[in-house]
Amino acid sequence: MANILTVMHNETVRLDPGKLSELYAQLGEAGAEDVVCRAIEELAVRLSHCERLWRQDDIPNLRKSARSLIAIAEQIGMTAMAGIARDVTEAIDTDDQAAVAATLFRLLRVGERSLTAVWEQQDLSV
Repeated sequence: MANILTVMHNETVRLDPGKLSELYAQLGEAGAEDVVCRAIEELAVRLSHCERLWRQDDIPNLRKSARSLIAIAEQIGMTAMAGIARDVTEAIDTDDQAAVAATLFRLLRVGERSLTAVWEQQDLSV
């Protein structure tokens, strides 16, 4: 009889509400909402693009795409997502394929949860 192990990934999504508050203070409600909505859309597209590049074994472009996530995520207070995207680029730089796969799929999990959290937080603030 085979033993089956199921691993449940449960990570805390860290958002910096101060970043969102800064955006609202600097840009006003309409401007901040526009920036956040565009950032969420762009992050979702780039996360999907990262996964596609990894499956195509296009590591140089995966690095560029993961690197581009950092500034966008930081802009709207997604500190965990930005840090993990940084980890992906570092794993690529050290040519550690196992670490690339592990950190990339962690980025995808946390990214999805972070996008949902920011969207929900924005809905509550409107």
